[in-house]
Amino acid sequence: MRRLFALILTICLWFSFVPTAAAEFYSNLSPCSETPAFVEKAKNASTPQAQARFESYSDLLCGPEGYPRLITDGNLSHANEFLIPSVLFLYIAGWIGWAGRSYLIAIRDEKKTEEKEIIIDVPLAIKCSLAGATWPIAALGQLTSGKLTAKDNEIPISPR
Repeated sequence: MRRLFALILTICLWFSFVPTAAAEFYSNLSPCSETPAFVEKAKNASTPQAQARFESYSDLLCGPEGYPRLITDGNLSHANEFLIPSVLFLYIAGWIGWAGRSYLIAIRDEKKTEEKEIIIDVPLAIKCSLAGATWPIAALGQLTSGKLTAKDNEIPISPR
């Protein structure tokens, strides 16, 4: 009875109370060069770096307060605003993670593993870091060969 009530309640909430959201991305945005608040902030820029930044932002879209907005609507004309930095971030984060993983795997069979985790073997760490630059290819190779994931019988299960 409780499950039936929960199912009916879920269906009612899903279909009746929440209308479909229809967002208009550009309705309150205008080019930054035409936004009065942005133009005023650009005039008050004191350093050459700030002036260059405002000049590069002038072709983006700004809100009424004069701040540039990132548009992530799937339109490729805005790829340089969000897609490129996010892919670059994921690549660098993966590189760091893969280099750390490679270092831990390399010192796993040594006598003083815990000591090598605290006092880092710099030549080995540099070698692992340089090799980590190709982490997407290495990860794909290990995934297809089965070395990246553990088999089900290797994963301990706690008794309940």
